[in-house]
Amino acid sequence: MSVAALVEEWLATPKPRPRWSYPSLKDSEPGRKIQSLKPPQAREVVLDLIARFEAGVEVEIGRRLETAIDTLTRRQLPLDTKDLQRLLQVQVGRDVMNLWHAVPVGPLKTAERLARRRPLPADVRALLATWADKVLTAYSEKPQRDLAYRMLKLAAADRAFPINPGEAWSDALLEWSQSLDASTRAAWADLLEHAAMAKGGKPTAKWRKTARSFIAAVGNDSVATRIEQWLLLVDRPRTLPPAPHWRNTTDMLDARNADLLKGLVWCIAELDEPAETVAAALSHAAIFAYRKVPGMGIRNVALGNACVWALGQMPGMTGIGQLALLRVRVRFLTAQKGIDKALAATAERVGVAAEELEEIGVPDYGLQQVGLREERLGTFVARLLVTGTASAELQWIRPDGKQQKSVPKAIKDEHADALAELKATAKEMQRMLPAQRDRIDNLFLSRTSWPIGVWRERYRDHPLVGTLARRLVWVIEGGGTERAAMPIGGAWCGADGEPIAAPSERAVVRLWHPIESPAEDVAAWRRLLTEREIRQPFKQAHREVYLLTDAERATDVYSNRFAAHLLKQHQFHALCQARGWRNRLRLAVDDDYPPPYRELPRWQLRAEYWIESAGDSWNESGVYDYVATDQVRFYHVDAVANQAHAAGGGYRQAGGEDNQPLPLEQIPPLVLSEVLRDVDLFVGVASVGNDANWMDGGRAGHHVDYWTDYSFGELSESARTRREVLEGLVPRLKIAPRCSFAERFLVVRGTVRTYKIHLGSGNILMEPNDQYLCIVPDSSDRKRGENVFLPFEGDRVLSLILSKAMLLADDDKIADPTILTQIRRI
Repeated sequence: MSVAALVEEWLATPKPRPRWSYPSLKDSEPGRKIQSLKPPQAREVVLDLIARFEAGVEVEIGRRLETAIDTLTRRQLPLDTKDLQRLLQVQVGRDVMNLWHAVPVGPLKTAERLARRRPLPADVRALLATWADKVLTAYSEKPQRDLAYRMLKLAAADRAFPINPGEAWSDALLEWSQSLDASTRAAWADLLEHAAMAKGGKPTAKWRKTARSFIAAVGNDSVATRIEQWLLLVDRPRTLPPAPHWRNTTDMLDARNADLLKGLVWCIAELDEPAETVAAALSHAAIFAYRKVPGMGIRNVALGNACVWALGQMPGMTGIGQLALLRVRVRFLTAQKGIDKALAATAERVGVAAEELEEIGVPDYGLQQVGLREERLGTFVARLLVTGTASAELQWIRPDGKQQKSVPKAIKDEHADALAELKATAKEMQRMLPAQRDRIDNLFLSRTSWPIGVWRERYRDHPLVGTLARRLVWVIEGGGTERAAMPIGGAWCGADGEPIAAPSERAVVRLWHPIESPAEDVAAWRRLLTEREIRQPFKQAHREVYLLTDAERATDVYSNRFAAHLLKQHQFHALCQARGWRNRLRLAVDDDYPPPYRELPRWQLRAEYWIESAGDSWNESGVYDYVATDQVRFYHVDAVANQAHAAGGGYRQAGGEDNQPLPLEQIPPLVLSEVLRDVDLFVGVASVGNDANWMDGGRAGHHVDYWTDYSFGELSESARTRREVLEGLVPRLKIAPRCSFAERFLVVRGTVRTYKIHLGSGNILMEPNDQYLCIVPDSSDRKRGENVFLPFEGDRVLSLILSKAMLLADDDKIADPTILTQIRRI
């Protein structure tokens, strides 16, 4: 039987499989005969199938022909470059939608076999490049994209790197590659091609061994320097628009580039003693990769996970500080699990308890003393100074001892590398400081304590952390006594500001919480902070204390203190992540959700804050815009979580007698206070009552009563603390004669009208008719409030109230027409 007749017999045989499945030669007897042909006859079949394609076939027949060609060309057939050219023209001519069914491997293997014998002609390489572009456009899955990279490798006459232009980091790599000599380029091409083929969640032993050989060929230092530079550019805007395909947006990484970047990140684990700057670049890239893009989700989980894994593999303590930073900055649950795993692996490797790693791994950034680093560069002294909880400043001291504001020209010309390093260090310190602040803020619930020698090393005298620790109050335990004290000017001082006796070297130190001291002692600490103008990195002396109320004793197992509020769901969700609560965004779908919760392993407890979706308003992704709040409850940490439907209707309490809520009186006062403080924060920040534009009550006029009640209602615990702070600060301000306090308001007497600023929401009523005044704050308003000394950082509403007060005290000088129209209308 001739080849053509055998093919006709095969095509005439009905396909027994479902229409949408892949056809196969082995499905029929004629097909099995074709499959068993010797190579010369199999080649004739392939050429016959190609000729049928060239003559035109229906889609269904075309799929059968494609699969048969793929099956046969996987074998080593006597095909030449002209046959390959016809074969590739078939692939390039396929409908893009057909690419969703399969990427044939046979034609690619044929091209690879021929390329091993002699260089492929230019027209064949051009067809391979076109085919690769079609595959990369249609597929996001890694196996198919890897096939496309193999095509591009064959298509390149000069070992082109497996990367697409259009991103700042890829453009930098391509521009740098133009300066490479042939041998260096070949060595880098081997490494980059290996990196681009990285598969799975972490590299295999074989992949790592091969990577080490390629790194050795390029050079350890060169690899470290280049990867660090590229990682620092990943968050820059695209330089070219993305490919016209639905999977690409300007906010997402190019899929091909992301594959390569992931492999390069893995390569960092194979470097000999990478510098701390490489670790900083990894965390920089991880934060970018884990950032959520609206409507698309997390930017690139695989890249973020690779960065976390590489940090955990770095030798010694190099990666620990950056993992600690990521633990605070990144709240994506998958990332948190990866960070914990990386910390645990490092702890086991270096022989240190996991809970200590975040303390001992904080870099010192070359600071010679707490908050200060000085280096002589030529005739100038560069002074790197920590100036706040999130700020560091680079100063230049001239030979005469005076400060020069701008960077000296001689430094730019003669010490460019040192200048770049100092600027990068200052930027990295500004990222690390807030992370350390948040870590210390979370120590209240862990009740961690340290021998005083250890505490001095890790806190008071640590070059970076010491800038935070020296502005906090600590408890010294020793000799059977406890005493709260603050390290001021090299000595321990009490709440009266007077030095106390130095503690014994056997003493133990822990963070002080105001709930453990009498009210008069707390007031004394607050006065000391104001008198000495010590700004704490977070609320400590002024921290709100939430004690159990009679109403909560009556309800027994739940608190309604923060029920019946309307919150903006996305803002609430972000706050939950920032404060260590687990929460799922509620979608308008038929699904069940657990309540937002926070696990407290130190106390074997879990706190729950019950919420439900509110109204019928949701965004284009189906996420409800608002949620309504209900009870706060406590359970044993292992208790089964309760569930509620996405659309509301109440929670279904899970479990039996062993899974009941715990009486509030059994909850330690410190735990109750800190949990309720978190919930107060959620309401105080995410409530629609804080929205100055909510006068219409939201969609269709709903919730207007809630907005009014919240905006000008009773003060919460945090608002009462805010009033106390303002009562101490306002008399010291220039506007003091125009200010007074009345119940829930700061009253400001302007030239045009008198204004009442609510101390909870910051919203404003104007006398004499309590007309609402809408002021949407801008950056200048925020800066106006920041110029006033505050005894703690982090209260945005407090700064906003001060800025509004300063603006309205001089209301005759207001130029904003929107505000003027309101205050002149009576």
